[in-house]
Amino acid sequence: MKFANPHMFYGFFVVFLFAWSLFLLIRYRRQKMRMFLEKQLVGEIARDFSQQLFLWKNIFLVCVLLFSILALARPQWGFEWQDVKRQGVDILLVIDTSRSMLTEDVKPNRLERTKLAVKDLLKKLKGDRVGLIAFSGDAFLTCPLTVDYAGVLLSLEDLKTDTIPRGGTDLGRAIQEALKGYQDVAAQYKAVVILTDGDNLEGDPLHWAKVAAEKKIKISTIGIGTKDGELVRVSNEKGELEFLKDGSGNFVKSRLNEMLLQEIAATTGGAYVRSSGAEFGLDYLYDKQISRMERRDVESKIEKKYFDRFQIPLAIALIFLLAETMLVARKP
Repeated sequence: MKFANPHMFYGFFVVFLFAWSLFLLIRYRRQKMRMFLEKQLVGEIARDFSQQLFLWKNIFLVCVLLFSILALARPQWGFEWQDVKRQGVDILLVIDTSRSMLTEDVKPNRLERTKLAVKDLLKKLKGDRVGLIAFSGDAFLTCPLTVDYAGVLLSLEDLKTDTIPRGGTDLGRAIQEALKGYQDVAAQYKAVVILTDGDNLEGDPLHWAKVAAEKKIKISTIGIGTKDGELVRVSNEKGELEFLKDGSGNFVKSRLNEMLLQEIAATTGGAYVRSSGAEFGLDYLYDKQISRMERRDVESKIEKKYFDRFQIPLAIALIFLLAETMLVARKP
């Protein structure tokens, strides 16, 4: 026998507290009664009252609670083998790890806020395969498509601005790497999501967006940051924060480039979402678009399906409840 509810032991603790409280209450009432009456007079005054029947009524109440808790714990025994198929879509999250993602116009900064949003998304996925691509001046598949969300989280935590050795930002290279990761999957099951501030410094992302459109792969984009932007703060060799400067010694200010991200999404038939402080947009994108895509079988295995037997303790609890209601604490 097994229990489907792992928190059943807390319920048994509640039963113990209830029984102990009843015991203390009965003892308290007896003590109060003996303050006014001698023990031998109690039977004379309350001739119709039965201590034994009253005790049984309380025992029945404890049994009602005990078997109700057992029913909530969902006891299971007996099983049959069942073919379980997991369905989902393949989601490639393409995350910008360039230094502009350290900009703090989105708190705590653009990259850390992106990580938090991906973590929230993983909590709601059931069956979808997820992969991670990190990009800056180059792009690499840091986590292949998998349903092992714990493994995805580990790869996500490792993402830093120095994950990609080559600096800069090449959105075209990121899209190209995403297309490589989908070579063996039909187009209708693919979802590419680029999370970036849109600050592209090289390459031709629109060319690769057209290539994706030809392959019928939709690319959705999430713009992280604000139009006004903010100066980029990075750590120097001493570990101290300082504002980033370009080759001419001017401070670098990173702004959200919405126009490019909107063009990429429009070219492939995807959606563009601007991230805000309260709502990042990744959950919204999943609910409104990705979750409605056609799904395929991503895993099939044989599992034991146990039979629920909660009806038995529930019936016993009802019997004890009926018995307690009908039992009168009076002598016949």
